[in-house]
Amino acid sequence: MKSKDELIELILNDSDSFNEYMEENIDTGIDLSEVDLTNSEIRDICFKNIDFTSSTFSDSHLFNVKFIECDLTSADLTRSTITECDFSSSVLNGTDFSYAVLDYCNFTDADMAGAIFSESDLSNSDLSASQNLNACRFDDGTVWPDNDMLPDNFDGMYSSDLSALQDEEDNEISDY
Repeated sequence: MKSKDELIELILNDSDSFNEYMEENIDTGIDLSEVDLTNSEIRDICFKNIDFTSSTFSDSHLFNVKFIECDLTSADLTRSTITECDFSSSVLNGTDFSYAVLDYCNFTDADMAGAIFSESDLSNSDLSASQNLNACRFDDGTVWPDNDMLPDNFDGMYSSDLSALQDEEDNEISDY
């Protein structure tokens, strides 16, 4: 069994060797929780059944990365460029995609409850078979794909919720 540091080295520098290692250890739940992959370029990797809880991929470039049945709870993918990636059957509870560009990504059966998409661009991604998208957080700067790429019951129109409560300006003129 390889250490976290050895696995990170393979992820960053030798995707073929990492993929071979994954095939040999497919039934072993690999723990890569709390790893820091900030500002990385990760290409052509297949992650399957890996725990990435609280890991950081912020400011990274991910291309053709498969996160199949992975746990990305509270992972940080802010300001990342994520292209042709697959998040099928992954847990994305509290995953922060703020300011990220997600181009041609697949979210089939991904649990989106609590995922954060503030100012994110999802315009070419397929969220139609995602789970709990209504429980994600987003703002009026979030760019959604066409309706045929969204779940039937999803409303992508932003409206303030309780977490965005603000004091209203008192427009009355005071005598004091």
